[in-house]
Parts: sequence; C-alpha cells; structure tokens
Amino acid sequence: MKTTPTVVTLAMLLNCSPLAALAADVEIKDPWVRGTVSGQQATGAFMAITSKSGAVLVGAASPAAGNTEIHEMKMDGGVMKMRAIPRLELPAGKPVQLGPGGYHVMLINLKQPLKKGDTVPLALQVEGPDKKIEVVEVKAEVRDLTASTPPASEHKH
Repeated sequence: MKTTPTVVTLAMLLNCSPLAALAADVEIKDPWVRGTVSGQQATGAFMAITSKSGAVLVGAASPAAGNTEIHEMKMDGGVMKMRAIPRLELPAGKPVQLGPGGYHVMLINLKQPLKKGDTVPLALQVEGPDKKIEVVEVKAEVRDLTASTPPASEHKH
C-alpha cells in the first residue's frame, strides 16, 4: 500500500500508524484524558472524530482501565444523566465532538491515578461502511483534573 507524505505525517502527529489511519478512514484531533486523584476509579477521554466516508464508533479499550465504554450525557427531565451506548454514529465528513458533558469514552476501574502530562493509549474500534471493524490507536495526553476544554494555547477562533 502506498501512503502519501501527508497521511504519514498526520499519522505521526496523531501517534497512530498510517495503515490504521487509512484503514478506518478516521481522523482524530486533540485526544485527551481528564486527570484523576488517588482512589478515583473512573475518568473520561475526549477528542474530535471525523470519518471521511461515514463510520460508527463501536468500542474502545485501554491498558489504563479495566473497562472502557462509550458514554453519552444528556438532560432527562431536568436532570443530567450519563449512560453507556453501544454505538456512536460518525456521519461522513462531519466532526463528532467527544467532550465533557456530552459523548465521551469512559475509562472505568483505573489501574492507577492519571497525572497531568501522562499519556494514555486508547484503541478505538471503528466499524466502516463495509461493516469491517478496524482499530485506531490513539495516545491521549492527560490534562489537569479541572480541565474541561482545550488549553488556551490550542483554542482557535
């Protein structure tokens, strides 16, 4: 398979292999995980995901957690509720934001506290239009426990 320099560069910047990036037809931007305190058993992973041809996020895994689920948070009768979902549609060409207060990857039964500056590997399982499931490897930076948006240096207008 021939890869273009742009794809290879993009894959290197995202810390994933060019083949995984091509195979899943998915672009991941700004992956990060909220830091934790000692004894905390769960946290969220956040990012923007775009599929060129349309795909579905069907699962995730991480060696940092005993269990990893796709979650959504939404208002229900005036109460914010969080629940696991089996699939998250990635419409063709439209970025899907995984962020605090919305969709996210939940890391449960953490193996150790996650400190700002650490890196958490994630394996996103993506089902393409051909129904084949590909794994996209991502390395997410751990940010401060109070982080809720990208750092100011990354904020773009």
